[in-house]
Amino acid sequence: MKLNKLSQLFLVSSLGLIVASLLTACQLVTIDYLYLASAGTGSTGDGQIQTFAVDSESGALRTGPPTVSSGGINPVALAIAPNDTDLYVANAGDSTVVHFSADYNGNLTKKDSITLSVPPVSLAVNQGGNYLYVASGSTSATLTEYALSSSGAIGAVTAQQALVLPGYTGDPLVPTGVVSLANNKAVYVSVYDQAAYNPGGTVTSTANPGWVFGFTVGSGGTLTTTLGSPYKAGVKPTSITADPTSRFAYVTDYASNQLIGYGIQSSGLLNFLINGPFKTGAEPTSVAIDPRGLYMYVSNALDASVSAYNIDLNTGTPSAVVNPTGAATNSTDSLPVWIAVDPALGRFVYTANYGGNSISGFQLDPNAGTLKPTQATPYPADSHPTALVLAPHGNHSTQSVTP
Repeated sequence: MKLNKLSQLFLVSSLGLIVASLLTACQLVTIDYLYLASAGTGSTGDGQIQTFAVDSESGALRTGPPTVSSGGINPVALAIAPNDTDLYVANAGDSTVVHFSADYNGNLTKKDSITLSVPPVSLAVNQGGNYLYVASGSTSATLTEYALSSSGAIGAVTAQQALVLPGYTGDPLVPTGVVSLANNKAVYVSVYDQAAYNPGGTVTSTANPGWVFGFTVGSGGTLTTTLGSPYKAGVKPTSITADPTSRFAYVTDYASNQLIGYGIQSSGLLNFLINGPFKTGAEPTSVAIDPRGLYMYVSNALDASVSAYNIDLNTGTPSAVVNPTGAATNSTDSLPVWIAVDPALGRFVYTANYGGNSISGFQLDPNAGTLKPTQATPYPADSHPTALVLAPHGNHSTQSVTP
């Protein structure tokens, strides 16, 4: 059959589009897998863990391996080991912590689990990969250290500390976050005193509401209270993190719309950064630092935004970054409750949006710390996402730390 010129042009154009599409598809390179925990809408059903692939060029997310059960009810926290394959999930609904193993393609397989007497709230794995820290409790707070085997299996309790406020031993403390320093020398837990901070209810304590408990980690995982612990931490601390050099720690204060900074002494003692606290958006929920230790990002639940900061490497002082567009904040979908920076390139930031049932993504300017939305953000997710973590894929190593 002979084609006329118009038909020939149409055929060539169509073939060109097909080839271009194939080339574009081939250029999609996954640098990270993003794991998202979602609580779902039911009170008796399992939570879910979704897997997304992160594109190296745009930071856009695409659906990865099949969604799996979180192994329990109402997952509230995730932590991943330094080997980037062992993933741990805290399920508050049935007081379990579940261990998953991820393969090269991001597929998750449940390995083992433990059941606590009280709900777990936050998790952290030390940089050595041999201890899992679990902050648990709804009215009485506890930090428990579990041994991890070479395969990531959760083993015996190696240390445990009840978190009790001196002078107010009867006050109910609610844990909100836990962080293990990159140098493996200390671990910190953020809590608030429910008797001193009780919106809509009766306040029965004159204690400061917000606190951070600190412990040094000794031989065999021994936990010893740091000098001066616990340390004041505003009104309602919601999360805690530390920089990659183990010199500074930061806490978000949900009730005061502030970020509280501390210098970490060699003994593990915390000292307030003298020019803090620092302003955030409304109701900050989570804080993350980029792998180089240069920039910090805070998710703000009430105004659905991310606050961006430069970190002074000498003093630890965070300075607000103003975006090129003139906005001081970056919009997310509703109720961002968790934030993380990709570890492979340190160029993308993501939030888990509990109210929007989605993930918001941003491109991070590595020279300025400013953010701009990734392609097609926000990305649909399961109902009520609560936490997310990222793991480098394949040969992509994590960013180096600037000392």
